[in-house]
Amino acid sequence: MNKNKRETGSNLRDHQVLGRRDLLATTALFGAGLAVAPLTKAASAQQPRVGGANKMKARKLGQLEVSELGFGCMSISANYGPAADRNQGIKVIRTAYEKGVRFFDTAEVYGPFTNEELVGEALAPFRDKVAIATKFGFDVANSSGGLNSRPEHIKKVVEASLKRLQTDRIDLYYQHRVDPKVPIEDVAGVIKELIQAGKVLHFGLSEASAQTIRRAHAVQPVAAIQSEYSFMERSPEKNGVLKACEELGIGFVPWGPVGMGYLTGQIDALKKFDPKADLRFAMERFSPENLVDNAPIVDVLRTFADKKYATPAQIALAWLLAQKPFIVSIPGTRNLNHLEENMGAINVELTPADIRELEAAFAKIKVHGGRLNEMHRQIIEL
Repeated sequence: MNKNKRETGSNLRDHQVLGRRDLLATTALFGAGLAVAPLTKAASAQQPRVGGANKMKARKLGQLEVSELGFGCMSISANYGPAADRNQGIKVIRTAYEKGVRFFDTAEVYGPFTNEELVGEALAPFRDKVAIATKFGFDVANSSGGLNSRPEHIKKVVEASLKRLQTDRIDLYYQHRVDPKVPIEDVAGVIKELIQAGKVLHFGLSEASAQTIRRAHAVQPVAAIQSEYSFMERSPEKNGVLKACEELGIGFVPWGPVGMGYLTGQIDALKKFDPKADLRFAMERFSPENLVDNAPIVDVLRTFADKKYATPAQIALAWLLAQKPFIVSIPGTRNLNHLEENMGAINVELTPADIRELEAAFAKIKVHGGRLNEMHRQIIEL
């Protein structure tokens, strides 16, 4: 991540603005679990809170008990530059476990395949003490890399994921993206069979609409929904997904809980994204113009972070923890310092008055740039 201090919007506009970026065209750049940036110091003389005395609490995703903060493993292997050193990745995952994380998120498409292998190796020593979530739904072996949730395909790829993860069951198995060519009832039916066989314990959906969630849930109870949700991205509040989760007793797992790194306050218009390895390169919100125009959102978090002796990232994560008791976000990183920062969010207590103040400030701000990019938007249910 860019270690330069974030400049004010007016100063950033003095820098040369790059042109609109090209769309990415690789299946491997779909996913969740996003890295955060280096630690910042609060405006006061005190250090931000990166540790603390609070112990990790448990939350429920449907009937699946997990830690209140999970860990998104994707960024260790893919989508945020070249893959990290394998030993480094294993160390970060195991350190997350030592700090109380009991919920780890991956997918076959991350790498592809290499992230599942990494997670399997890292968690093998304490496999029975953690919940592993992975995902199906892309035809990764096919050069086109399109969607594929045909029943026969699911039955095939689950075996491969089990092998890579070095386990006999997947705690939470998500459909990564809804396949319009396969009725969701058929998908839910296959997962029901896998649950009966003991190969899968719980069913999840990623980026599904409220209507699809209800249809799937009628066939096989859905434990969790994964979608982008953060202080900056509020789609689940508007499209009925959070409401459906609350009504049906389904957990909600936000990916991108710190705005794909933006809400850490460490990304500015000078940040360069690798067009071949970083999915943010083609996203509207990460154009230099929008990085400048969205700075007031980070300013709100930074101001609150100063009051709480925390960091903007910790405020963003604490805000999610305060939204609903069934929300479990999955911030990810390949860096131990960033992991320490993320875990410190459980020590940041936001009162109802704090939440009202944050919401009042956010209500005055316009978010610039659409969610994801056109190619990605075509395969999510808005």
